[in-house]
Amino acid sequence: MIKLVRTNSDNTDFINLVKELDAYLRITDGDEHDFYNQFNAIHNLKNVVVAYLNKQAVGCGAFKELSKTDVEVKRMFTRLNTRGKGIASAVLKELECWAQELNYKSIVLETGIRQTEAVQFYRKNNYTTIPNYGPYLGVKNSLCFKKTLSNNENQI
Repeated sequence: MIKLVRTNSDNTDFINLVKELDAYLRITDGDEHDFYNQFNAIHNLKNVVVAYLNKQAVGCGAFKELSKTDVEVKRMFTRLNTRGKGIASAVLKELECWAQELNYKSIVLETGIRQTEAVQFYRKNNYTTIPNYGPYLGVKNSLCFKKTLSNNENQI
């Protein structure tokens, strides 16, 4: 059974999972890793979810406020040996619920075009492609997504 814990960026399990994520991204991002990594600092994240399977931390995700209406998903990761068990979807849904509870209207995120599994995952979870935003403007290897939260269906 998957257990989800709401926490913050001081959580040791979250910190360790992010280290694994960064090692994975160092390989997939190649020469562009340093560029992307500058936008992924985890200090002061107030909204973090860690997933546990059999009392072991196996996945995580977070969001940070971009504006009074929007948050950005950060640091989504599931350990390779536990993928395909619904962990990432559970973490993402928990982040969406938490953002809704805090009255945010939408969630945006960026992923690299080389992260094909992530691209498929976000599309499967009803995120739509949007023009690149913020630091990703003009970055050809970035792909940005957005999802309007259901309790604010009439607002974009």
